[in-house]
Amino acid sequence: MVHPIFWLVFLAHSFQHSVKDEFGAVNHLIGARLNSNVDLVENVGDHIVNAGGKRLRPLVVILSAMANDYRGKDHIVAAAVIEFIHTATLLHDDVVDASSLRRGRNTANSQWGNSSSVLVGDFLYSRAFQMLVEIGNIPVMSSIANASNLISEGEVQQLSYAGNPDIDELMYLEVIYKKTAVLYEASASIGAMLADCQTKAMADYGRHLGLAFQITDDVLDYRGEVDTLGKNIGSDLRDGKMTLPLIYAQGSVSASDKALIRDVVMKRQSKSFIEVRELVRSSGGLEYSLEVARKQVLLAQDALAVLSKNVYIDDLIDLAKFSVDRVL
Repeated sequence: MVHPIFWLVFLAHSFQHSVKDEFGAVNHLIGARLNSNVDLVENVGDHIVNAGGKRLRPLVVILSAMANDYRGKDHIVAAAVIEFIHTATLLHDDVVDASSLRRGRNTANSQWGNSSSVLVGDFLYSRAFQMLVEIGNIPVMSSIANASNLISEGEVQQLSYAGNPDIDELMYLEVIYKKTAVLYEASASIGAMLADCQTKAMADYGRHLGLAFQITDDVLDYRGEVDTLGKNIGSDLRDGKMTLPLIYAQGSVSASDKALIRDVVMKRQSKSFIEVRELVRSSGGLEYSLEVARKQVLLAQDALAVLSKNVYIDDLIDLAKFSVDRVL
């Protein structure tokens, strides 16, 4: 299992040589734009923005722009915008999910309360759109606005599915596209939009990358440990979420075990997590899910075939591979 420090080593080794200056500029801009006259806004925002996140989405923006030979500076602002939007969704998600741990730290809602988390999330959303106006690129603004709307729709859709054991794989894929993959899709496509080159190819790459990451995260919810993932394990089961490993297991186990899974999901409790986890493992649910994720990786890599090879394309290919390899 991959320890969090490996993320830092991996990112430093693979990407610092090609985008070190740009990535540093994004981090500086994020810190500068967190400023507010209200101390609570800065405290909550700083707590989650600087909590050791991998900032993969901003990284995808930068790599996409540079892979398409972009020469301007707007990709730095766009990358910071994406990170603010992502951070806002995390603040809101933790309230909805009643989460107490993220990235190995107490969540903002557990430290400052739900109201503060929601309102600071709103602040980050609005700050992101202020910065979008500075870029002044209508296709970029449209892409991010549409992605933000789909993320919210996906959250509501997932909430409506909670406690429903009849969610199937297609329904699951639709939700994770909206909740997770669409922001990766936007991250990759806006880099290409700024360069006015290969927008569809980059959007395809980002979509498949995001699906691979989320499916793998859902595997880790059954396979990981708290000190490895930095979040509560088994939270999906507690919330009555039918993720891909559980969907596969429910269709592969005996009638009595299927009844157990359905009962646990409908009652939204995790006291039977160990028993259900063993069912997921013994049914092949983890292996099946990882195979689906690997197919998404291949689709992401195939999408890049139309671009001329360069160091940034190589980094995007490596990032796609690592989206699944991190479970090894």
